[in-house]
Amino acid sequence: MTTQADNNPVQAETATGATAPILELSQVHKRFTRSLDMAEKVANLFGAGLTDQVVRAVDDVNLTITKGEVVGLVGESGCGKSTLGRVIAGILEASEGTVKYHGKEVSKMVGAERRATDLAIQMIFQDPMASLNPRMRVVDIIGEAPVVHGIIRRREIDDYVAQVMRKVGLDPTTRMRYPHQFSGGQRARIGIARALAVNPKILVCDESTAALDVSIQAQVLNLFMDLRRDLDLTYVFVSHDLGVVEHISDRVAVMYLGRIVELAKTDSIFELPNHPYTRALLDEVPRLDATKKHFTALKGEIPSPLTPPPGCHFHPRCPFAFDRCRQERPALKDVGKGRLSACHLNEEPGGNPLMTPNPPKVG
Repeated sequence: MTTQADNNPVQAETATGATAPILELSQVHKRFTRSLDMAEKVANLFGAGLTDQVVRAVDDVNLTITKGEVVGLVGESGCGKSTLGRVIAGILEASEGTVKYHGKEVSKMVGAERRATDLAIQMIFQDPMASLNPRMRVVDIIGEAPVVHGIIRRREIDDYVAQVMRKVGLDPTTRMRYPHQFSGGQRARIGIARALAVNPKILVCDESTAALDVSIQAQVLNLFMDLRRDLDLTYVFVSHDLGVVEHISDRVAVMYLGRIVELAKTDSIFELPNHPYTRALLDEVPRLDATKKHFTALKGEIPSPLTPPPGCHFHPRCPFAFDRCRQERPALKDVGKGRLSACHLNEEPGGNPLMTPNPPKVG
């Protein structure tokens, strides 16, 4: 007998007993190219030797996300996490590689199937004021997409928007106001409501709480967790705030210069990081304990994605780097207990010094 779960690729079980992934990224690259202008092309005629500038924002990322999971993407500014979020949401097309939703490659979808997938993966942006049209009333900001895509009829917009606003803790009687008439926390909720209005399955949250006060951040994070429970949502949570990521995420992917360098369950990442870059980030997180801490910033600056260093991208800033790190790119490998890490230290005879009971300080 065929059950509903058998017909649903999200609920189906794989041969190993794990839930089938809702989202799969395989060898995803995203490059931005600035072609030579006319003056530069003329200069090349005289031997200038100028070439197109290529920014490798996302560099060979592999990631699998299961239904109902919250995956945090963390890293310094410029590491490519927001670009990766936009590729996942379909705002940007990958330069190479594949993004699969329910096992089907998104770039090969057409017509109704592609529209349904685009609606199923929605993005919530960092600055709610910049992402909301100041000339539109909230009722139209939230209700426009459901009407355009046939989810509701035009005459149902008021009732539908009121229902969505209640879900995110907003007063429906304010739906005729403009964005500037709301507080920062309320505008963040409007952005969430706009995404929820098309009944998504995956939300990509790009620094969605970064512009908010701490108390408002807590309210919005609690809202995310409530919505995850009530609507069975899956989150890709992009943030530079490790405290927020620790609070909300099931797994954490650490990115550096376009690459994922470590991926593990949240508790494993925060208790015993494997990659030197992860450890360096965590060493700078303020802690409420009696131990005095001497804060030292990561040495050096993140290299330019125009000219990334060879081998391991982190080696110019890594105190554990050796010759192999400067020449050979480390692969993202399983180093035990479901943890993936891209570090040559894991293959050294003495093992990774960061995985010892008293690991040395990084930086």
